[in-house]
Amino acid sequence: MSAAGRVPDARWRPAELVFWAAAVAVYFVFPHHLVLASQILITGLFALSLDLILGYAGIVSLGHAAMFGSGAYAAGLLAHHGWGEPVSGLLAGGAAGAALAFATSFVALRGGDLTRLMVTLGIGLMAYEVANQAASITGGVDGLSDVAMGKLLGLFAFDLGGRTAYVYSLAVLFAVFCLSRRIVNSPFGLSLRGIRDRSARMPALGAPVSLRLTAVYTVAGGIAGIAGALLAQTTQFVGLETLGFSRSADLLIMLVLGGAGWLYGGMVGAAAFLVAQDLLSGMNPVYWQFWLGLLLVLAVFFVPGGIVGTLAGAQLRRLEARR
Repeated sequence: MSAAGRVPDARWRPAELVFWAAAVAVYFVFPHHLVLASQILITGLFALSLDLILGYAGIVSLGHAAMFGSGAYAAGLLAHHGWGEPVSGLLAGGAAGAALAFATSFVALRGGDLTRLMVTLGIGLMAYEVANQAASITGGVDGLSDVAMGKLLGLFAFDLGGRTAYVYSLAVLFAVFCLSRRIVNSPFGLSLRGIRDRSARMPALGAPVSLRLTAVYTVAGGIAGIAGALLAQTTQFVGLETLGFSRSADLLIMLVLGGAGWLYGGMVGAAAFLVAQDLLSGMNPVYWQFWLGLLLVLAVFFVPGGIVGTLAGAQLRRLEARR
């Protein structure tokens, strides 16, 4: 069953509790891989932001990295100029991402899917070039390397092993996920589904389509900015690649791989993509992209609804068969 055919349910499922328990267990089971695990959590948060606009509102985007990068640079520049307090930097990154999303929403949300793809791609390319040209501020192609972070809550320093970064990233991901879960299960989230599936009929019901699309686009931009700020703080570096087209394209692949419209799809897709990338590049440093491409092609054929979508659909079919 696709995400479009589901009725929102605010109850926590046992599988959800297992998912978050597994995320906590990673800290203890894989203590030497916490740097990679932190990157997975941050990328999962970024994918969650895209799922809000694509999976629930039907807004396609190839420039979502613009909000991610703006959040990374906002947090990075604060730390670069002496303000290394992590939580306030995180809020600044979210505000930067939300502000850019709101400012560009009046252009990005016009027209159909193809128009939105082209416009969001253009916005992403312009943001990249602005950061590239403002080398005196952003560091240009060399990046912003002097990002000195203070202790988290004044107590926990960011260590090379990634322990603090992992706990910090997991806590932020869980908090933002709970907020997103509340949004998609609210009347507002239900109206977004209506806009996605029957956009021409929603105005007849009195729903302000443009206003709600702008609202969810801004919220998603803020979440992407938070993810970018997390990346800047945990790696203590901000490069132009945070704004690059490849980051937006990879993000879209991760969401499709995991399953759009399920909230967990982006996080599962990010984990599957990054773990496969790490394993394949380690096994074959020269031709690993071939095997990754083959894996994606097979995924399209065998799990067409994404990993989460396929598993959830199978579970629903089993429940219907019992009835």
